Order: sequence, then C-alpha cells, then structure tokens
Amino acid sequence: MKLIKRDLILCIAFTAFVFVCALAWGSPFIGNFAGSSATPGQAQAQPVSAQSSAQSSSVFRGTVVRNGDQFMLRAGDGQVFRLDDTEQAQSFEGKDVTITGSLDLGSRLIHVDRIEPVTV
Repeated sequence: MKLIKRDLILCIAFTAFVFVCALAWGSPFIGNFAGSSATPGQAQAQPVSAQSSAQSSSVFRGTVVRNGDQFMLRAGDGQVFRLDDTEQAQSFEGKDVTITGSLDLGSRLIHVDRIEPVTV
C-alpha cells in the first residue's frame, strides 16, 4: 500500500511539474492566437482585423527574423509564422513590421501582400 501511495504522489508531482513547465514555455504548448497577452510595447502576430475567411486579408504585427533561407514573423508572445515573400521581407530583417496578407493557419504561412515598418 505504501508503494502505491508513493507512486501516486510521484505521478501527481511529475504531472504538476510538466504543467508548470508548459505554462512557462508558452505558445508552443498553449495556443493563444486569438487572445495574446503580450506586454505593452511587444509586437503581436495576431490579426488586427479579424476576418471570417482564412483567405481574406488581415494585418499582422511582429519582428521579421531569418531562419536559413526563409524569413518569418515572430510575435512578442513567441509565435512564429513563415512568410512567402522573401524578397520583401529581406529588407526588414530584425525590424518590427506590420504585414498585410492572408494566413494559412494549417501551415502557419502568411501570404504577404505588403510589409511596412511599425511607426512609433
């Protein structure tokens, strides 16, 4: 009986530890696309104008980062979206931008229409 209690307590403690780690890690485990809680001043990669259709244009905010030959948009909350127009994105590498385009949520790819620097 003591072994069962000990194993149960260890299992609960391990589960609590994993849950706390998942909370600390953030968006890869806990999706918060619709309700981001980024601190003020951090860029967000959620649509500013939410549209019902995935193919309609939306506005996204974040920082353009490079991953090998690809460019991505990284939000303040850590979410990353691939950009399909490397030619436009290249000049904004490392800068906060506003991107107008459509999001393919399945592949986390933004089809870029326009990229503009964020004005303060």
